[in-house]
Amino acid sequence: MDLGIAGKRALVCASSKGLGRACAETLAAAGVDLVLNARGAEALEETAQMIRTAHGVSVDTVACDVTSVEGQAQVIAAAEGVDILVNNAGGPPPGLWSDWGREDFLKALDANMLTPIAMMTALLPGMIDKGWGRVVNITSQSVKAPIAILGLSNSARTGLTGYVAGTSRQVASHGVNINNLLPGSHATDRIDALDQSTAAREGISFDQARAARQSSIPAGRDGKPEEFGAACAFLCSQHAGFIVGQNILLDGGNVNATI
Repeated sequence: MDLGIAGKRALVCASSKGLGRACAETLAAAGVDLVLNARGAEALEETAQMIRTAHGVSVDTVACDVTSVEGQAQVIAAAEGVDILVNNAGGPPPGLWSDWGREDFLKALDANMLTPIAMMTALLPGMIDKGWGRVVNITSQSVKAPIAILGLSNSARTGLTGYVAGTSRQVASHGVNINNLLPGSHATDRIDALDQSTAAREGISFDQARAARQSSIPAGRDGKPEEFGAACAFLCSQHAGFIVGQNILLDGGNVNATI
């Protein structure tokens, strides 16, 4: 399917690896020029060069922590005038409710709620002026069904979801669509870390922790990053203009809900 976005320009945050990289690669395959961001300069440039070679698109890089005020300023300056924004940031660490204090929650809110809001605040006006834009926020299945050990993520990402619910409906008449993608377990470093944490906490092997978690997924496996990237690219396409303020699960059926 021709996504109709060749020649557009996109900012993809946290895109040197994992789901962010998968989104960047799929957009590049559709002919989209990119601004990529991640904290690690070496991995970021390696990803950028791979995409340039494979897809022949322009790729700029901004190596910084996008969850910091300074990092946001750098990324926004490099991404001025983009047509597409993919917000993404690593989730906060797992734990128990008794582990977290005020500073833990503030850090989670900065990374997973306030940072994507800051990026939208800065870049939505340019999209509105052009009469076309797409924003995809990578959040989590936990906004549909909370994950007990991810209380920090549950809280921050749900806050972002509420913000998007209202804002998406304010900008839709300008041809700008904002939606959220809610990943379940995908084959990334993040899920490896969570399985390692579970293994250490429960005194079992990594393989046992992984098998137990995957047994609860109706699809019987973790998602592939490229599957996630394809869903993101579709939401960024010309075909998604009537999808507004939605929270779309990519979880292999893990969240057991009728709606």
